[in-house]
Amino acid sequence: MTVKERLNTKDRSVLAAVCGGSVLELNDPAEDSAELLPLTLRDDEGRRIYERSLRFVMLLALREMYPGRQVRIEYSVGHGVFVRLPGVTLDEDELARLETIMRRLVDADLPFEKKTWRLEEAIRYFEKEGQADKVALLRRRPYDFFRMYHCDGMWEYFYGAMAPSTGYVPVFGLQPYAGGFVLMLPTAEKPDAPAAYVHRPKHLQVFGQSARWCGILGVLNAADVAELTEQKRMRAFIRVNEALHDKAIASIAEGIVAGGKRIVLVAGPSSSGKTTFSGRLGVHLQVLGCHARIISLDNYYRNRDELPLEADGSVDLEALHTIDVPLLRQQLTALLRGETVQVPEFDFITARRKEKGMDLAMGEKDVIIIEGIHGLNPALSEGLPQQVIHRVFVSALTCINLDDHNRIRTTDVRLLRRIVRDNQFRGTLPSQTLSMWPSVRRGEEKWIFPYQEQADSVFNTALHYELPILKHFASELLEDIPPEDPQYHMARRLCKTLHYFPAIDPAILDEIPPLSLLREFVGGCTIEKE
Repeated sequence: MTVKERLNTKDRSVLAAVCGGSVLELNDPAEDSAELLPLTLRDDEGRRIYERSLRFVMLLALREMYPGRQVRIEYSVGHGVFVRLPGVTLDEDELARLETIMRRLVDADLPFEKKTWRLEEAIRYFEKEGQADKVALLRRRPYDFFRMYHCDGMWEYFYGAMAPSTGYVPVFGLQPYAGGFVLMLPTAEKPDAPAAYVHRPKHLQVFGQSARWCGILGVLNAADVAELTEQKRMRAFIRVNEALHDKAIASIAEGIVAGGKRIVLVAGPSSSGKTTFSGRLGVHLQVLGCHARIISLDNYYRNRDELPLEADGSVDLEALHTIDVPLLRQQLTALLRGETVQVPEFDFITARRKEKGMDLAMGEKDVIIIEGIHGLNPALSEGLPQQVIHRVFVSALTCINLDDHNRIRTTDVRLLRRIVRDNQFRGTLPSQTLSMWPSVRRGEEKWIFPYQEQADSVFNTALHYELPILKHFASELLEDIPPEDPQYHMARRLCKTLHYFPAIDPAILDEIPPLSLLREFVGGCTIEKE
C-alpha cells in the first residue's frame, strides 16, 4: 500500500507525509502500522516539496524554449526565487510564452518518476547534457547511489522529496526582474494564489553585490569551494572574502559620519551577526574620529513576569512588547540633549533587570549604536529627530548554490550558525535549536522583515567560505540526532547539504580573523574583550 492510499485522500494540497523522522513521497510504500502525518504548504517541508516540483516544471518549459541553455536558480525574493539564463534577456512576451508552456505541463499532470541511479551513470548523463556544474558536484559525492527524477523526457537531480506529478503545483506566477524573472509561489496563508511580488530594491541590491563578490572570488557553487580546498587556496579565499566584508563596513561608516548621524539602529534576523557587525562598525567609526557606544536592545527587555501571555499560555519573546520602548526613547532623547542616563542591564538567568545599570553619556563626536531584532521598527525612533538616525539591516544572504538548479537557502545557513553557537556558548542541544527554529522564523516574518526596506544601509554578513567551516563544527552534532527524534528529518536535510562541502584541515581555522562575523558563531571573537 502506498502513502497516498494509506492517507486515503484525493486532496492535492497534500504533497507528501512524515513518518517518524523521515519524509515519504505519496507513491512510496507505507507499512500498515506506520503513523503518517500529511505535509502541505502549511509545513516548511511541504513548501520545499512544492518549490522543487515547480522548479522541475519550469526547467522542462525552459528546455523547450531554449534547448541546451544554462538556467541558474538563484536566491529568494520574498515568497519567490530569482531565475536567470546567462546570456539571455527575457522580455514580457517570452515570459508569457514560458507561463503558457508551464500551465500546459501542469494541466497534463505528468508523473515525476523516481529511479535509483549509480553515480557513474548520472555523471555520464549530465556530461552529455552539458551540465558541468552537476558533474563537478557529483564527482565529489560521498555515495555511490542516489535518486533521479524523470518527467517528459528529462532527468533531474533534486535534494529532497517531490510531489507525484506536475498537476500538484498549479499555483505560480512569473515576475520579470533584472533580465530574468522571479518564480512566485503560493503561501501557507493563501495556497490558492501566488504570493504578491513585493519589490525590495535595497535587499536585491545587496544580493547583486554578493553575486559580484562571487565573481571576484571565482565561486558560484559548492564544487567551486571544494576545488579551492583541493588546490590549497582556502586561506587566500578567506582573506579576500574578509577584505570585501571590511571594505563594505568601512563604506557604511563613512556614510554615517558624512551624514552627521548620532544614532545607528542595527537590526537583522537570528544569527545574522548583528553583535559582531556592530562592534566592527564601531571600530571603523573610531578610525573616522567618532567614539561608538554600543547598546544591545536585550538590555531593555521587560521583566519576564510582567509580559502578557499568549492564548496558549506562552510568552512571545520575539514580540516588540517585550522591549521597554518608552524607556529607550526617553533615554535616547536625554542622551541627544547631553544628559547622562542609566542604561538598564538585563539578567537572563533571573529573567529580570538588575537593580543597577550602566551610566552613559554622549560626547560631541560620540555615536550610539543600538543592535537588536527590532532595531528598524518605527516605534523605537518615534519622536526622535530622524535626521540624526542611520538604520542598518544585516542578514546572511547566501549566494552560493549546490549547483545551477539547486540553491542553498539563506535560512538554512543561519540555522547552521545558530546550532553551532547555541551548542558552544549556550548549552543548547542541536535538537532543541531545531525545534525552536519554526517559532523564530515566524517571529522574523512578523517583526523584522517587514521593516528591512526602511534601512539606509544593508549589509550581507554571509561569507562564501563559511559552509565548510560550519560543517567542521555542525556535522557530528547533527549526525548524532537519532531517527526517533522529531527533528531528525531537518537534521538530515542540513547534513545532506554539508556533504557537498569539503572537510577542512582544522589548521585553516587560524586564518579566520578574530573580528570575523563567523567568529560570533564558531568562537574566538575578540570584539567584546578588553
